[in-house]
Amino acid sequence: MARIYIRPTGLVSNPQSVDGEAIRLAGSLAYAHDFALIRAEDGKIVANDRVNAGEMPGALAGLPGALAGEGAAQWANLQKVHPPLHCGERIIRLDQPQVMGILNVTPDSFSDGGKFLDDPQAANEHCAAMLEAGAAIIDIGGESTRPGAAAVWEGDEIKRVIPAIEAAALMGAAISVDTRRPAVMEAALNSGAHIVNDVSALRHDPRSLGLAASAKVPVVLMHAPGDGTDLHADGTYRNVVLDVFDWLAAARDRAIEAGIARELIVLDPGIGFGKSVSDNLALINALPLFHALGQPLLLGASRKRFIGALSNEAASHQRLGGSLTVAVKGMDAGVQLLRVHDVAETVQARNVWRSLRDAALTDFSDLPAA
Repeated sequence: MARIYIRPTGLVSNPQSVDGEAIRLAGSLAYAHDFALIRAEDGKIVANDRVNAGEMPGALAGLPGALAGEGAAQWANLQKVHPPLHCGERIIRLDQPQVMGILNVTPDSFSDGGKFLDDPQAANEHCAAMLEAGAAIIDIGGESTRPGAAAVWEGDEIKRVIPAIEAAALMGAAISVDTRRPAVMEAALNSGAHIVNDVSALRHDPRSLGLAASAKVPVVLMHAPGDGTDLHADGTYRNVVLDVFDWLAAARDRAIEAGIARELIVLDPGIGFGKSVSDNLALINALPLFHALGQPLLLGASRKRFIGALSNEAASHQRLGGSLTVAVKGMDAGVQLLRVHDVAETVQARNVWRSLRDAALTDFSDLPAA
């Protein structure tokens, strides 16, 4: 089967630097001038042409058959401006990177297992601190999805997340629930959550798609190769970037067919889930490509194992530098949502990054002569 992909390769901080020959990626503050127009057949790349923004419409029109239509759709998606996410009274704009703070109420999370489950006051204080530091969304989860983690009964998961969600709701937070079980989703939404963040992309339980559709709330669909209890299983790829792209396209289409409005779907490439260090690095470098799917993107790489592997096996709490590096890489790529443990530091990095982007947009002609 023949497929087409448009991968932005020449990113610039402003369109003036290339005489306006750039597109704005997904309504973000990232701009692209050059692109790789990739054709693949049965998973094998057969053509990889360099095309600039001005040349792209002609290059797409010259593609054979249905590839021209798919290419045109991807080209439009790359330039699509996404509406904000509505989370109760909170509106999350997607024209700049937004920070999602992680609150794990589990006994075995790889980063802070047990710290907030055993001490509700500490959990509430941490939630409040993340909001004060600038988190746009609080992501609350009651099941560890690290490799080898034990499965959790949904009743226990509900008992873990609901008190934290109720407390966060009283603080006026926009809340996502990190779960793959429909009973937990329903209980969480009834208790004040606004977003469903499912690491199984609503595949774990056949009831999840219908529940999410009827709830009419934003959903995050994450790539994971495993389709059973072990989401990390079966992590083999012909080309990890193109395989994950195709998988997310199918997950998007499945959700739309189930009745979930397209503007409510966020996609996540699933960094660290069934992927090697080289797989993770390839996906992070290719993040701009995923805007061609036409949905907002979430990047969750904070403190992940690959950062430790690249840092002399640094422990999870010693991976701030690497986590910030990946977060900034995501900002450069136009990613809209950054799911992180270290909110204050990431917000500071985002604010400086945003200021640099705003300054870069100053018209060159307005700058004083040397």
